[in-house]
Amino acid sequence: MSRKAATIALTALAPISWGTTYYVTTEFLPPDRPLFTGLMRALPAGLLLLALTRKLPQGAWWWKSAVLGGLNIGAFFPLLFLAAYRLPGGVAAVVGSVGPLFVVGLAALFLGDKPTVKSLLTAIAAAFGVSLVVLKANAALDTLGVVAGLLSALSMSAGTVFTKRWGRPEGVGALALTGWQLTAGGLIILPLALLLEGAPPALTGGNLAGYAYLAFGNTAVSYFLWFRGIERLSASSVTLLGPLSPITAAVVGWAVLGQALGPVQLLGMVVAFGATLAGQLNPRPKKPAAPQVESFSGTEKNGQEVSMDLEVSAVRR
Repeated sequence: MSRKAATIALTALAPISWGTTYYVTTEFLPPDRPLFTGLMRALPAGLLLLALTRKLPQGAWWWKSAVLGGLNIGAFFPLLFLAAYRLPGGVAAVVGSVGPLFVVGLAALFLGDKPTVKSLLTAIAAAFGVSLVVLKANAALDTLGVVAGLLSALSMSAGTVFTKRWGRPEGVGALALTGWQLTAGGLIILPLALLLEGAPPALTGGNLAGYAYLAFGNTAVSYFLWFRGIERLSASSVTLLGPLSPITAAVVGWAVLGQALGPVQLLGMVVAFGATLAGQLNPRPKKPAAPQVESFSGTEKNGQEVSMDLEVSAVRR
């Protein structure tokens, strides 16, 4: 397996892990506490990574970490949960699946990556495939829920692009950068959770197990792999791994919760997965122009005529 293929495979584990969030939330966590759940996902994971890496931001990275943490975690989690509570799960997933389109536009604006026909078509195909997997004919729309879902996708997309644009400071690993963002995002959610939801609920053993999984496996490890992938792959390539999340959620629902998967859902999985694969393929590089040989004759000082060949190599711009 090539190094790039290994990076793609490891990065893909992040959205696959996130696809289990719905099952864990509904089966193990207390109901109607979306902000508290977002807080428990982000802050413990961030503090753990800070303790492991023992590195704090320096200089401009204090505000950069706050911005990235706000986009990727602090704003994304509350908006995502608001959309999930206001919309049926399928509608929320479809609204969120427009993220690759946002990334294409933001990457053109901030990274100088010109959108291509392929990037636009794969992003549209991914959203269409996800809609076939999760959208039901009787799905209801809620204006606030749709707006929250679009803003959550825009927030995560902007976080992806700016993570790519800023990279990370010299001598700081991806694990430390992940810890900075998770901690900043958790601290943003903390006052909102206390203000809007009040004191934390009484937790059972099952609740604690669910939160432990979300904080460490589903967040600390997954976001580390995600940010590592953003650093090593193109922004559009990474974001087109996102459809693996609703695909995983559908598979978990079928395997664990007994939810049916019909022909339409299976077709949607094929389309979304195909778009995901297409997003990882680079266009075939153009072959360099063949070297051109020019001949000319010159006369040396002693009057002897010599024939000289100059090889002019094509230089790729």
